[in-house]
Amino acid sequence: MKLVEVVPNFSEGRREEVVNAIVSEITKVPGVKLLDKEMDPDHNRSVITFVAPPDAAVEAAFNATKKAAELIDLNKHSGAHPRIGATDVIPFVPLKDITVEECVELAHKLGKRIAEELNIPVYLYEEAATRPERKDLAWIRKGEFEGLREAIKTDPARKPDYGPDELHPTAGATVVGVRKFLIAYNVNLGTSDLSIAKKIARRVRAKHGGLSAVKALGFELKNRGIVQVSMNLVDFEKSPVYLAFELVKLLAERYGVPVIGSEVVGLIPQKALTQVADFYLRLENFKDDQILENRLGYDNPVEEFITELSLPTPTPGGGSASALSLALSYALISMVSGLTLKSKKYKDSWDIVKDIQEKAYEGVKKSIELMKEDTDAFNQVMESFKLPKETEEQKKERSEAIQNALKRATEVPLMTMEWAFKTLEHLKLLIDHGNKNAISDVGVAALQAKSAYEGARLNVFINLGSIKDQNFVDDVKSRVNSMDSSFSEEIEKIIKGVYSAMG
Repeated sequence: MKLVEVVPNFSEGRREEVVNAIVSEITKVPGVKLLDKEMDPDHNRSVITFVAPPDAAVEAAFNATKKAAELIDLNKHSGAHPRIGATDVIPFVPLKDITVEECVELAHKLGKRIAEELNIPVYLYEEAATRPERKDLAWIRKGEFEGLREAIKTDPARKPDYGPDELHPTAGATVVGVRKFLIAYNVNLGTSDLSIAKKIARRVRAKHGGLSAVKALGFELKNRGIVQVSMNLVDFEKSPVYLAFELVKLLAERYGVPVIGSEVVGLIPQKALTQVADFYLRLENFKDDQILENRLGYDNPVEEFITELSLPTPTPGGGSASALSLALSYALISMVSGLTLKSKKYKDSWDIVKDIQEKAYEGVKKSIELMKEDTDAFNQVMESFKLPKETEEQKKERSEAIQNALKRATEVPLMTMEWAFKTLEHLKLLIDHGNKNAISDVGVAALQAKSAYEGARLNVFINLGSIKDQNFVDDVKSRVNSMDSSFSEEIEKIIKGVYSAMG
């Protein structure tokens, strides 16, 4: 499967509620895996890292840009880091089975969409750059938001690749591009003298004769009363982490300043850390396959889950497997919706199908949560049975813990049933409004929903038999009965409707 890493940077590092709202827009897209969220109050900047298949990557990046434009006003923004936009930069990084050229196409696709739908000017950089000077992100950000606001109107060299020749009044402009894996690495100095950090950064950066694949700036961290040499290692094979650290340390000593720490912002490849260990430990004949994690053999989470499910252990079990079936159902609903929205033949149905797709996004996310919650809930049941029962008080506490855990272990599969029930409306609409070339997938989605419903139902009732709270038992049975009265009949109608639509 093709995978691309996306590392959008947002001009907000102090209001967590804003960053969380942006992250929610990213994670609601099926196929997206959130890897990291970094917030820096001094830089007033956040760096989000996620991976996804190409189309999902573009969709998630667009959603995040749209939300950032709603919540971030650059007129009220201040921070140490240069910026021209609420969503300042969106780099695509080829990760698996995808080329740089394909990622450049994604950058153009996203840039065009941001410009047309959000009215935000877009610049393309690095491998996606349309002009030699725009390969350099620093050149594009020259003057920052305040300076670019006038330059974009008067200087032909500053006109964007997509969008209007004026900044969005609050969201500014956005830079989209393609690059290799970049390590954001900072070294903190034991001084408040910003001029020293800037002098060191100048000596370290490639364009002033420093390390060949390093960009560097000097920043003041006012909250800590220190300064920082902030570096982007754009090719850690050429300029490894240990070399960047040692050069900064050497130059700092020249000014009589100690290095008091360093940090990685976002993610770092394991190989980069292996380089550090090899250098400082002076390892002899060390090989990557000596690293334990490299011997584990799992290369995807589905394989890992199925392997874990097959083991003779109580968890994960049938409840998690039912939630997986639910996830597959919603994923197929999302897929059919997406295929419908790509075809102008179904333009009259786009409003209906777009709503289905949004709800499918939510359904996939919830299903994955239920897979984990089911395992956690049953583990809690098993832990409660291990509680001490030597005294009457301990027996009472143990009994209460068991009952509470059993209730939770019932509520989770009940939620799986309820979310499976919600698929009925989406499936019926897709038979009438979905892409007919994918009608069989609607049928498979229905069968997966049926499997999820019936499997979760079994898990509900096996737990109900041990619960003493009759009011709780009666309430759960009532909720199940209200769904049972129509679920099976409706699913069968949907499957017959699919066969009928196939002719």
